[in-house]
Amino acid sequence: MSELIAKTAMDVRLADIVTPVIEDMGFELVRLRLMSGKTPILQIMAEKPEGGIEVDDCAQISTAISAIMDVEDPIVDEYTLEVSSPGIDRPLTRLKDFDAWNGYVAKIETTEMIDGQRRFKGTIAGTEGDEVLLEIEQGTIGLKFEWLSDAKLVLTDELIRDVLRARKDAGAIDETQFDDVETVLDDEES
Repeated sequence: MSELIAKTAMDVRLADIVTPVIEDMGFELVRLRLMSGKTPILQIMAEKPEGGIEVDDCAQISTAISAIMDVEDPIVDEYTLEVSSPGIDRPLTRLKDFDAWNGYVAKIETTEMIDGQRRFKGTIAGTEGDEVLLEIEQGTIGLKFEWLSDAKLVLTDELIRDVLRARKDAGAIDETQFDDVETVLDDEES
């Protein structure tokens, strides 16, 4: 399992428990984090293999995960379970995400210094083998997927517009809402 999906040993253990449940329901685990605090939060991001997830889907996943977590009982203390979509400025946790979001701006961090830096921001140019291609000012670079410690899309007008357009085309949002947002975005570009 990729460190981008589950970072800590506990995250990996929890992901091993919940992944079969999520996959049996027809979804994919995008990211899992157990975040500490006064009341720890188990944050799970999931989506359909073709992308997207609805509120009702999150509720069904939450119910199924709650049941398995009650049986397995891997978290000693009380915690809050939070199941959500990856969102528009989503984390990129799987190699396939870099092909799916080709052409969009991303921020990427590496575990080690590469040519004097660990943080990169540029336009995703897909993948080649086990490398993520990123267009930066100096040209296109290839970063081995295993070198990545964090990666996420950058919220841009283009990303928002394209995600809303895809949701509109899928019938997931009311067309009049989309037109209002599109008008605002068009006005901002002028």
